[in-house]
Amino acid sequence: MQDRYNAAMQNKLPKFPGPLTARGAVLAVLLSNRDQTGAEPLQGRVTLAAIVKTLKRKYHWPIEAASFPANVPDGRATWATVYSLPAEVIAAALDAGGREWLKSRAPTAAHLKP
Repeated sequence: MQDRYNAAMQNKLPKFPGPLTARGAVLAVLLSNRDQTGAEPLQGRVTLAAIVKTLKRKYHWPIEAASFPANVPDGRATWATVYSLPAEVIAAALDAGGREWLKSRAPTAAHLKP
């Protein structure tokens, strides 16, 4: 089943989400070639895993995940997940409008109104 999903996803071009959304914030980190690691739920509701799942399914980004055991500050053991995009995907996305999309994320005077 996973093979069918991967084959179907290869036929779809990734789309850019709204630049000032939580999805846009996560994608911007991934396009910067930095790993996206865990974060607190956004506004107490949306987890990073849910955003990544949406970027993969709805926006067709081939995000890779790597999980590994980790310790939390209180001494418990847990799993940590790091999300990333392959370098060739980043290069192609930047050439296909990604640079302009990233610039559109920059705050403007209109965004800074009190």
